[in-house]
Amino acid sequence: MKVPSLAFALILTPLAVTAQTKPAPEAPAAPANSLVRHYHEGETLTYHMTAVNDDWHYTVDATSTVKKSPDGPWLEEFRYSAMTSNGQPVTLAPSTTDLRVLLSLDPSRNPAGPDLSHVDPRLVGPITDLMTFYVDDWLFQKISFLQHPGDHFYVPNPQPSSWADGTRVLTGTDQIDFDLNVHSVDPAAHTAVLVVHHVPPPQPNIKFPAGWMQTPVAGTPNNWAEVEKTKEGKYQAGAGKETFDVTLTVSTLDGRILAATMENPVTTSSRLCDDAALTHCGDAQPRTIHRHVEITLVQ
Repeated sequence: MKVPSLAFALILTPLAVTAQTKPAPEAPAAPANSLVRHYHEGETLTYHMTAVNDDWHYTVDATSTVKKSPDGPWLEEFRYSAMTSNGQPVTLAPSTTDLRVLLSLDPSRNPAGPDLSHVDPRLVGPITDLMTFYVDDWLFQKISFLQHPGDHFYVPNPQPSSWADGTRVLTGTDQIDFDLNVHSVDPAAHTAVLVVHHVPPPQPNIKFPAGWMQTPVAGTPNNWAEVEKTKEGKYQAGAGKETFDVTLTVSTLDGRILAATMENPVTTSSRLCDDAALTHCGDAQPRTIHRHVEITLVQ
């Protein structure tokens, strides 16, 4: 099962970014600071999430409560409920239902991911999906001059991310750069549409578990790798190229995410291996994985 890329520890430095702002004169300009998230302590939000993750479908509700952290930044404390998997209700373990995931659009707090090692595997995808949406919007908060339709900013990401849980998914890593775009602003509806193209870096610095995983699969250096331990004690390993596009609809009144979609194709070559070193493997099998994820603010 493929789970998404996320920028858990993205670090922005003046040397790590190059800007290209291209305002469109004929388009309506956004008001100053119209994309900024304005938090209020005790505020609650609930997102309904739906996803098609290759051959797996899920829905889940993610509800947050806004809090002020002791060191200053605003936080949203999320809990997950009402999950379905392939149309069937899911009963999550108490340790998972008690889990609280901290996300934030406060630019003074860098994104940080939770410990996924004890999370029900069915909830890892939803947790990382929502975090991907938040990280993308957080970049617009951090790069505050992105205000007008046509504004554009490219952010190289120097750090690979991971979704490995250490038990079933032994390696789960990718590296994605961010191409940020203000697509449109609707003053009458008080909304803005933001688009983030996630693209492979020219030279990813991923550490692949086996040499054969470095062979390019889709014309560019591989920027995605996964090794999953099967129930039979074998190792399903693959590498390839990942891209995805995220579209965010945000309120220009308070900066809340109102809705978002993600299209996430991965072109891979995978092998079934007998050993953890991935040296005794079967023939390479091409595979294309596609994920579609949506969230909608319901309250």
